[in-house]
Amino acid sequence: MIQAVVFDLDGVLIDSEPVWEQVRRGLVAERGGHWADDAQKRLMGMSTSEWARYLSEDLGVGLPPGEVAALVTDRVAASYREHLPLLPGAAEAVGRLAARWPLGLASSAPATLIETVLEAAGLRPDFQVTMSTEQVPHGKPAPDIYLAVASRLGVGPAHAAAVEDSSNDLRSAAAAGLHVIAVPRPAYPPDPDALAQAGLVLPGLGALTPEAVAALG
Repeated sequence: MIQAVVFDLDGVLIDSEPVWEQVRRGLVAERGGHWADDAQKRLMGMSTSEWARYLSEDLGVGLPPGEVAALVTDRVAASYREHLPLLPGAAEAVGRLAARWPLGLASSAPATLIETVLEAAGLRPDFQVTMSTEQVPHGKPAPDIYLAVASRLGVGPAHAAAVEDSSNDLRSAAAAGLHVIAVPRPAYPPDPDALAQAGLVLPGLGALTPEAVAALG
């Protein structure tokens, strides 16, 4: 039986991947680095320390990882203050599920951005637990973040469902042993092997209903 639901943030509740890509590409270009063809795909799911090191060392930004993280995070936050790219149906989906289960949030975004988004969207009261991969040893696709959120919610992974979109995110939830719900973004389609780990694949958040989630259990 499902006893809790855990959402991702980027790509699930907000259409943030284009913002992250634009900001990171811009910084790489400014610093004379080289944006790899698979960079965005590799970055999705990395913790802050992991992606900051990747930009610094692999993509040629050349600044210390801590400075890279601060620059990128500040620019993403500034973009959100201008326009919060909340996905259609996100608030409604969260509200439907929060009326039935305790909700958690397991995000690769820095904790400060998580709070910025949830407060701006009016969703903060719906989540009992919110965590960033900054707070665990390894980012996605490692299971650390999901295991930590489930633990704080007081449920075993087998009694929780995860709502995810991208390859590394789906792999993380599956590795932790949660029931996986995929809501893929067409612009960033997950790898077939990652999508195959989902017990439920939905075309959009409008289809994310308590009945659909409960059936997983």
